[in-house]
Amino acid sequence: MNGEDEDTIRRLGEPGDLGWVVMSHGELYAAEFGWDATFEGLVVQIVAAYSAEHDPDRECAWIAQVGGRRAGCVFCVTDPGDASTAKLRILLVDRAGRGRGLGGRLLDTALAFAHAAGYSRVRLWTNHPLLAARHLYLQRGFELVEEEPHHSFGRDLVGQVYELGL
Repeated sequence: MNGEDEDTIRRLGEPGDLGWVVMSHGELYAAEFGWDATFEGLVVQIVAAYSAEHDPDRECAWIAQVGGRRAGCVFCVTDPGDASTAKLRILLVDRAGRGRGLGGRLLDTALAFAHAAGYSRVRLWTNHPLLAARHLYLQRGFELVEEEPHHSFGRDLVGQVYELGL
């Protein structure tokens, strides 16, 4: 197998990566969950903040590739409210990457980075319809610590916060 045939995880940083993250989130969440463009706007803010300023020793993002094409991503940043806590953001695996273990590999890569960067815990915010992601979090020992109903992205949702001690 040559490199173009393999599933890989690499650090975000190639031209087009940032735009792909935004576009993929907007299109996928609209198609699968009926979320409106305000979700894509949130992803734009997350990506722009990461792109404008991040500490490469404490923050990183990754792209999963299938056959040389982008198929997933995850970001690991410092929680603005607690410098000892890493915050996972915008985990996504598109349809072409599903069923290949890429979500778990992205998550494991981010967790290993958070541990090596010296964080004491990892925190993330998600919403109740994201069952596959929740399954990955629970498999790795994350615990649900908060739930709150909200209306966002054109839908009634239940926001969920999960944490994992490192």
